[in-house]
Amino acid sequence: MPEKFYNKFTKKSSASKPKAERKHPKKEQNKPSEKVRESSPSSGADLSNFYDAAKKIKREKNAKIISIQKMFDSTKLTKENRNVLENFDTIVQGVRPLNSRQFVQLPKDIRNLSHRLTDEREERRMGYMNANEELSAYVRYFSWWNLVRFTRIFSNLPESAFNLNDGDCCIDIGSGPLTVVTAIWLSRPELREKKLTWYCIDLSAASMSLGEDIYLSVAAKLPPKRNDFSHWNIVRIKGGSGAVVNKKASFISCANMYNELSQLSEQTPAKIADNQIRQLLSYGTDSASFFIAEPGMPTAAHFISLMRNRFISKEFNIVSPCPHLAECPMSGLNAKYGGKTKWCNFDFTTEDSPPRLLKLSRNAGLPKDRAVVSFVFAQKKSEKTDSAQETEIRIASDPFFVPGKGTCYYACTQSGLALVANISKAVIFSGDKIRLSMLDDMNSLSKDKKSGALEINV
Repeated sequence: MPEKFYNKFTKKSSASKPKAERKHPKKEQNKPSEKVRESSPSSGADLSNFYDAAKKIKREKNAKIISIQKMFDSTKLTKENRNVLENFDTIVQGVRPLNSRQFVQLPKDIRNLSHRLTDEREERRMGYMNANEELSAYVRYFSWWNLVRFTRIFSNLPESAFNLNDGDCCIDIGSGPLTVVTAIWLSRPELREKKLTWYCIDLSAASMSLGEDIYLSVAAKLPPKRNDFSHWNIVRIKGGSGAVVNKKASFISCANMYNELSQLSEQTPAKIADNQIRQLLSYGTDSASFFIAEPGMPTAAHFISLMRNRFISKEFNIVSPCPHLAECPMSGLNAKYGGKTKWCNFDFTTEDSPPRLLKLSRNAGLPKDRAVVSFVFAQKKSEKTDSAQETEIRIASDPFFVPGKGTCYYACTQSGLALVANISKAVIFSGDKIRLSMLDDMNSLSKDKKSGALEINV
């Protein structure tokens, strides 16, 4: 039976499991820090006791932290924006109301749809997003969680990431219920002031229609300051990747589509990536930016790595998450089948996620302690190179304890995978981009015997 990836990202109690629930295989063990996660704190936890275990460890720093840039800082969203996100279910209810019987059935519908999106992919029909119960379950659970993920990513990107002007065109492929469009409206207030046209492409006309109504409701609650317009122009196109758009776009997004495409295609992931990069580039202007996001599982992360390589080969800079344009040390190659290569994914604690979304997740038997995502944001721009004394790294794991080294993280660097020992007890989370002043030459650093990663003591 195909492996069920969703089990890695939810922790179920015995009381929450339905009697007829399927048995699931053990978790994947290749994710950074996965083997030691049980002894590691969550990224939102008090780390004081965790660091006590390393008090007697004496190690010399070979790098000094200059700055830390967060990937998932929830405070980047204003109180007004967070309020809309926390009450997203009431917005959906206003657009597509459920009666009391449907509310009772909703957790079961969510759980069933979760199986169809994971371990029952081959049995899922193409038009599943046109069915009322599945579309309601998707919007009220999966779209809501994706809004939580994407608003954190978008709000923490640099100001220059979205270089859009009045009259520009944007394209969202596999748009579904317009989750990316809504997330950008929520997280980037400066873009609400731009007159943009969004071409939304999806096989399900019903999901796009519902998504447009939801987006317009969100826009009405968070209107632009300008008086000459109130929301972006939405153009819905029924079709898949390759649908005709007669105008070149300045921004192209594609979220949670390629993992479905790869399940249905007989082509290799590399061949799919070759075809898709040509299609994406054909949609964009010469200075277009691209955002691709997939679930944080090995096969999806590997595809993201393939797309990253192709963007770089076309002279794109990776705005996020990569701190460099060198070879990806976390490509996820064969990770699903026990390969040693780790896969690039980032997660954050759900402690401050919408309370009613957390409750709905528990009621559906899918409680979520961590939200996980793999993504790449590419832009036509020259690479910022590191000096000999300074370098940037991206933290790609939760903290874990290594005997003799103390509290450690895996990180992506221009010189490959690194094992970062946090001997200074800095507050570090998964996804953080850290600028370091190197006290030792990178080429002279020792390597961890187990992982082969460079050892950086900060």
